[in-house]
Amino acid sequence: MPDSSPQAFVAPKPAMRLTSICVIIPTFRRPQGLETAMRSIRAQTDTSDLSLSLIVCDNSPEASARSQVEGFIASFPVTYIHEPKTGVANARNSAVSACFGRFGADFIAFLDDDEDAPTGWLNRLMVVQRQFDADVVFGPVTARIPDETRFNRAYYAHFFSRFGPAQSEILPHYYGCGNALLKTAALTSITPFSTLQNEMGGEDDILFTAMKREGRRMAWAADAPVFEDVPPARATLAYTLKRGFAYGQGPSHSSAANGRYLACAVWMAQGLVQAGLFGIASLILFTIRHPRRAFVLDKAARGLGKTLWFPPFMMKFYGQILLKKDKKTKI
Repeated sequence: MPDSSPQAFVAPKPAMRLTSICVIIPTFRRPQGLETAMRSIRAQTDTSDLSLSLIVCDNSPEASARSQVEGFIASFPVTYIHEPKTGVANARNSAVSACFGRFGADFIAFLDDDEDAPTGWLNRLMVVQRQFDADVVFGPVTARIPDETRFNRAYYAHFFSRFGPAQSEILPHYYGCGNALLKTAALTSITPFSTLQNEMGGEDDILFTAMKREGRRMAWAADAPVFEDVPPARATLAYTLKRGFAYGQGPSHSSAANGRYLACAVWMAQGLVQAGLFGIASLILFTIRHPRRAFVLDKAARGLGKTLWFPPFMMKFYGQILLKKDKKTKI
């Protein structure tokens, strides 16, 4: 006889909400690097629990990357944004604003247009974010130095790389935007980067300094590295020492920008001592051609930057300075 007993009703399980993550790549006239960066996002694995999107913000006035990005085919939405007003903060702000407006993403991941993310990168960032309930997650950066660079290779590889703890953990400090994951709910503005930093950089220093003051939790994802391809023009002491000087300016400038004037004064005093001690040491090491001479000179440059962080000493690497360099190259 057929079973006529009532069957228990089993409600269907609600569909699991996917975590939405928007990858942002700011770019400025770097088509080869941009192609590598975009392809690395397309190749990401272990993303079945993620709703992925990509925004490329082109900061060149002539919109040079438009056709490249609009012709890029991927299984997730790829959006081209043109920000004609040059400046690193302008580019990042336009992309973040578009991310909020178009996708309402839970998280934003930043990748530079000279970086290459291995498969599984996004998944590993998210694993660490969930493990520590972090507002910001940073990962390592490993520099790839041009084969033709003969001198100071170890120094350049160290300079352009980012190092951190051997294990994933909560951080007492912060790093830069390249290879970083941010929880959008932790941002208080859809344009969070200071446009005062458009030409000198350090817009991420000011943002993350403010977030630390707000008590935001920052973490390190030791197993989520990216690779940075260093062009020959940057693998020179002329470039790295200027950049090191600018990095030194970062803590002093960001402290002053966030109203922490006593901390700024401490950084300046520390930088003065650092510049003097390492400056003298570097002269000796260069005289005897010691293999660590460039490392020591770099520390002297960073110390000097901590002390001389204000105009007219502020270094400029973005915005109008890039346009001027390109113009000189064409001439």
